[in-house]
Amino acid sequence: MLVSTGYKGQMMCGRFYLQESPEDIGIAFDAVVRSSWKPRYNIAPTQRVPVIRRMLELSGTPRREAIGMHWGLVPSWAKDVSIGARMINARSETASEKPSFRKAWVDRRCLVPASGFFEWKKEAERKQPYLIRRSDGRPMGLAGLWECWRGPDGTELESVAVLTTAPNHFMKGIHDRMPVILEPDDWTTWLDDGRDGATPDRVDRLACPAGNGILESMPVSRHVNNPAHDDPRCLEESTVK
Repeated sequence: MLVSTGYKGQMMCGRFYLQESPEDIGIAFDAVVRSSWKPRYNIAPTQRVPVIRRMLELSGTPRREAIGMHWGLVPSWAKDVSIGARMINARSETASEKPSFRKAWVDRRCLVPASGFFEWKKEAERKQPYLIRRSDGRPMGLAGLWECWRGPDGTELESVAVLTTAPNHFMKGIHDRMPVILEPDDWTTWLDDGRDGATPDRVDRLACPAGNGILESMPVSRHVNNPAHDDPRCLEESTVK
C-alpha cells in the first residue's frame, strides 16, 4: 500500500480540509455514513478521504453512502497501487477518453466532501497559499471518480480522483485550474449510473467551472505548505504582506 506521509508536492487540486463531522456530512449529503473521521486541516494525496457514492439497497431503492477511500485513483488494470500517487486528479475535459478514467466516468462517479481547498499563487518571489471555500459556509461537493483495484492476493483497494476544470473568473487570479464543484441540486444526476436517466450529455455539462459568486478566499499561513502539518494553524489568515 502507499504510505500516507510520502506526498511532498502541490498540484491542483492537491490539498483540502474537512471540518464537518461524519454526522454533519451524512445530513448535508443525505448519505448513510459507513466511515468515521476527525476534523482534518490539511488533507494530502495518498491519504484516506471520505467519499459519497450511490448505492442500491436490497429493495432496489437508490441511496447514498459515505465511505473512506484512498486519494489517488488506482485503475483496475494496474500492476500495483503505486500509480495512484500520480492519479489524484482527472481533467474533466479528457477523463471520459482516458483508459485510467473512462470506465469510472460512465458508472463510478462520486463526490468528495470538503470544507474548502488550498491553492498556491505566485506572488513576487514566493508562493502564497490561499484557502478557498464557499461563501455561504456550506460544505463543497467536489466531483470525483472512483475505482476498485484487486491485488494478486485478493486484496481490494477503493480509490478516488478529484476532477478539475478551467478556472472561473474568481479562480483565474489564483490558479489556472480548479476542482469541479457541484451544486446540491446536481448531486443526484452526477451520482446516477444511468439507471435513473442521467444521460451522458447531462453529466458532461456538470463537469464545468463553478458559477461566479459562490467562492471566497483568504491568504493563509505557509504552515500549510508541509503536508505533515494537520492542525488549525493551516487555516489561520496570513499576516505576511
